[in-house]
Amino acid sequence: MSRTLEQVLADGIRDIPDYPQEGVVFKDITPLLADHTGFGQVVQALAAAGQDDDGSPVVDKVVGIEARGFILAAPVALALGAGFVPVRKKGKLPAATYEESYALEYGEATIEVHQDAFTPGDRVLVIDDVLATGGTVEACLRLIRRCGAEVVGTAVLLELSFLPWREKLASERVTSLLSV
Repeated sequence: MSRTLEQVLADGIRDIPDYPQEGVVFKDITPLLADHTGFGQVVQALAAAGQDDDGSPVVDKVVGIEARGFILAAPVALALGAGFVPVRKKGKLPAATYEESYALEYGEATIEVHQDAFTPGDRVLVIDDVLATGGTVEACLRLIRRCGAEVVGTAVLLELSFLPWREKLASERVTSLLSV
């Protein structure tokens, strides 16, 4: 029996209340990852953001943002016949990097990418699991453009519609499979 993408997402994402701290409802995607068929549907849906109207890939690289973005972006890159580029927290990549810092609710964070991760002109699709305030994605887009690559779009598993990410990414092409 075939399930719609909406059913796959409803079945595969569970709420964990008060994790990692009281008052937060964590969106756990591990049931989705364990569902081979559902996970495949999600990968194809995310990959569609890197295809033209005829289904042909329009990207050279797919970026995954640490950590759960890696899990989603790597199979999307394979589905698109593109390379995979990890964007990591500061200090986790071994070669020369570019870095971008961004504000968190309480403090600041920094992400990095290898300086040689992109060839100038590469067309790039960014993949992440959850889009909340948009700070991480915004910093990631700055890194990609700093390397001379072109951002084709960003695709996320789910967006938290009650948080103000749209303001930061108003001029960007963003695809979300689920809005909560």
